[in-house]
Amino acid sequence: MTNYNMDQTILPLTTDYTVQKDNPAYYINELVESLSIKEHYLFGRPREYDLGAMMKLVLFAYTRGVFSSRRIETFAVENLTARWLTQEQMPTYRTICRFRISDELETLIHDGLDQLVDYLRRQNLIDDVTFIDGTKILADANKYSFVWRKNTMRFDQMNREAIQNILAEIKQAYGAAFVPEGTNLTLEMMDEVITRLEDRLDKLNKEIEQQPKLSPNPAKQSRRHIKKIKRQLIQRKVKMIEHQSQMETFGDRNSYSKTDQDSTFMRVKEDPMMNGQLKPAYNLQIATNNQFVLGFGLFQRPTDTKTLIPFLNTLSNTNKLAENIVADAGYGSEANYRTIEDNYEGHQAIIPYGTMLKEQSRKWQSDDRKVMNWHYFADDDYYIDQQGVRFDFQRYSTRTDKNGVTRDFKIYRAEKFNADHQSVRAALTRTGRTRYISVNPSWEYFKAQQRERLTTEKTAGMYARRKIDVEPVFGRMKAYLGFKRFMVRGLAKVTKETGIVIMALNMAKMVKVRG
Repeated sequence: MTNYNMDQTILPLTTDYTVQKDNPAYYINELVESLSIKEHYLFGRPREYDLGAMMKLVLFAYTRGVFSSRRIETFAVENLTARWLTQEQMPTYRTICRFRISDELETLIHDGLDQLVDYLRRQNLIDDVTFIDGTKILADANKYSFVWRKNTMRFDQMNREAIQNILAEIKQAYGAAFVPEGTNLTLEMMDEVITRLEDRLDKLNKEIEQQPKLSPNPAKQSRRHIKKIKRQLIQRKVKMIEHQSQMETFGDRNSYSKTDQDSTFMRVKEDPMMNGQLKPAYNLQIATNNQFVLGFGLFQRPTDTKTLIPFLNTLSNTNKLAENIVADAGYGSEANYRTIEDNYEGHQAIIPYGTMLKEQSRKWQSDDRKVMNWHYFADDDYYIDQQGVRFDFQRYSTRTDKNGVTRDFKIYRAEKFNADHQSVRAALTRTGRTRYISVNPSWEYFKAQQRERLTTEKTAGMYARRKIDVEPVFGRMKAYLGFKRFMVRGLAKVTKETGIVIMALNMAKMVKVRG
C-alpha cells in the first residue's frame, strides 16, 4: 500500500501524464507544435513563458468554457491536462491578458487556421461547398451606454442655433457681426469670435483702470456681459467638438457604445425581457464545411446582407472559398448575386431571396397585385394584368440607394383607353392617376436563377445541408462552451479573441472526427 504523505521531500519533476487521443489537448498540442514557431518573444514578468505554451493553454481553456484571465490562471494550476500542455508553467492573469491581445497571437491563429484547412483538404474531410452564416456576440459594454446618430445630429443642430442666437445678440448689442448670417459655423470661426471678445475685454479692462472710482461704471457692466457671452460660447464650442468627434466615431453606423466604441447596437437573440431591446454587439460571420470553421470575420453592421461581399473577399484571398457558396435568404440581394457572378468566376451562389418561400404559397400566387402573376408578352414588351389592363413599356429608370448601389428599372404605364377609345377605369388609381409598374430585369433574372438551382437535386441537396452544417457550430459556441459575450474591447482585440474561440471549436470537432 502506497504511503500517502504530502509533506515528504520530492524532486521538481514535470508532470508524469499523457493525454488520450479523445482529448482536445492532444490535437491542440499537435497543431501548435506543427506551426514551427520561430518567434522568440517571451511573455510575463520576468519573461519566461514562450508563445507555444501560452497558445496551448489558452486554446485548451476555451475548449473547456473558461474565458476569464483569472479563471485561466487558476485553470493552469489546478487542471492536470493544462499543466501537461504547459509543462508546469503557470502564468499569471496579467500575462494571459497581454498574450490574448498580442499581435503574435493573431499571427499564430491565422497560420493555425490555414494549416488546419490544408490538412482537412488532404484528408478529404471537407468538399467544395462553403456554408456561410452569422450571429451576434455581445460586446463587453454597458447596454445603456448608447449614442445614436440621429440624436447627435439633432443636438448638433440645436447647438448651432443657440450659437447663432448668441452671435445675433452680440450684433444687436455692439453693432458688429463676427460671422455673416447663413454661414456654416466651424471651430475656426468660433475661435475667431472668442478671440475678438477677449480683445474687447482687454480694452474694457484698460478703461476701468483709468477710471477706477467711477460708479456706476458702464465699462464694468459691458465687461460682465461680454464675459457671460464668452463663457456661453466656450461651452457651445465644447459641445460642437463633442458632436464632431461622435460623428467621426459613427462612420457609416447609426450607433455605438461609449464603453466599447467599436461595437454597434443590434438586436440579439439573447433577450431575457422579450422587448427587442438593442444591445452593443458584433456581427460574427463564419464559413464552415463538415462543421469545421474555415474562416471568420467580424463586422460592425447588424445586417448580414452587407457583410457577404467583404467576407467573400477575405475567404478568396486566403484560398478558403469553395466552388459553391451556400447561405440563407438573409444574404439574397441583387448586388450580392451580381458581384458573385461578375467577380468570382468558377463560383456559384446557392442563396434564396427573401420572398422565395412566400411566392410558392397559394395566397401569393392568387394575388392580382403581383406582377409575376400577370401575362407578359415578350415580342411587344407589355404586360396584361388580371383585370385586362395593358401596361406598355414607357422608359428606363435608374435608382441609387444610400449605400451607392445602382439598380436599373423598366417603367410600364397602363393604357387609359381601349381599342374603342373608351376610358378604362381599372387603368386609374383611386385618385385618378394613371397606374404604372416598375420591373427590374436584372433582379428577375437572378430570382429565376436561384429558383432553378434550388429545385435541382444536386444544388438543393447542398442547401439542405446548411442547417446541419453551420447552425450546430453556433450551438456549440453559445450553448456548450457558453461563449455569448466578449471579454475584451475594441474591434482588433475582439477579432483576436474570436480566433481563439474558432480554433477551440475546431479542436473539439477534430476529436469527434478522428475518434
